[in-house]
Amino acid sequence: MTETTTTLAELERRAAARRDRPSYGHDALIACDRLVRIFATDGVEVQALQGLDLLVQEGELMALVGASGSGKSTLMNILAGLDVPTAGAARVAGCDLLGMDAEVRLRYRREVVGFVWQQTARNLLPYLTAAQNVALPMQLRGRGGSSRGRGHGLGLGLGRTKDKARRAEELLALLGVADCRDRRPQQMSGGQQQRVAIAVALANSPSVLLADEPTGELDSATGEQVFAAFRRANKELGTTIVIVTHDQSVAGEVRRTVAIRDGRTSSEVLRRTEIDAEGQESVVAREYATLDRAGRLQLPADYTAALGMEHRVMLELEPDHIGIWPDAADR
Repeated sequence: MTETTTTLAELERRAAARRDRPSYGHDALIACDRLVRIFATDGVEVQALQGLDLLVQEGELMALVGASGSGKSTLMNILAGLDVPTAGAARVAGCDLLGMDAEVRLRYRREVVGFVWQQTARNLLPYLTAAQNVALPMQLRGRGGSSRGRGHGLGLGLGRTKDKARRAEELLALLGVADCRDRRPQQMSGGQQQRVAIAVALANSPSVLLADEPTGELDSATGEQVFAAFRRANKELGTTIVIVTHDQSVAGEVRRTVAIRDGRTSSEVLRRTEIDAEGQESVVAREYATLDRAGRLQLPADYTAALGMEHRVMLELEPDHIGIWPDAADR
């Protein structure tokens, strides 16, 4: 009897510990938990996201990379509030992306996230000047102040017209396009248009700035100017920035790059600055495979091909690592 009672008490203790355990990503600004998105086309279902997990901390500047069809654009549309997941959980700045009605979703897109498209013409209204384009989101928001206190580096409220105009001018100056204030998009270069588009996306002091291939239509030199604008916004305003890109040179400019493959996060590259004994700084990059919430691990294709791994592998738990070998029966 005592043994049974002890067992039940232990089970209850474990259950209580699980209940008290913080939820997945409770301290992250962006938390995607086993995210699934299924599209139906002509009666055929396509699973764009297959249980994707992702955590992004406040203040990060990171890149998402992946081949065409990997699911990165689908993920971006979900985070932007333009699409709804089929299953799983996704939260951005405390907002539940699965539980929003149309009105809340619209407010979320206006106030919580900013978005920069690849196509420069898609970001700006052609009949407005740069300053007017930046002021427009503040006018559409329809109320003063920033509910989250972001963008304090500019020290401006959003209420009065003159404050909106001044904020627009300061954002343009911050991103190096103050001289474009009175120009319309057709009077600006592609790089200038994208930097003005970043200012538009930052107008309402969003918690997160999302950018989908923002340098895809630009040459490398102009693309570097645009990326420098993202770094400046991240550093000066503290805005969390997530950039989708296929450009490895752009991905190499951030501290963290997350690769998506077949609808799941597959690997991460983390970069850090090290100082050697002579005081010289260098950036060291290390690639990690991603272990998802279900314990799944995507091994790089070139690794598995080199060892002829197919169908199944053998595992062995060591004190400080896990060994993985090809199944001899497959050979």
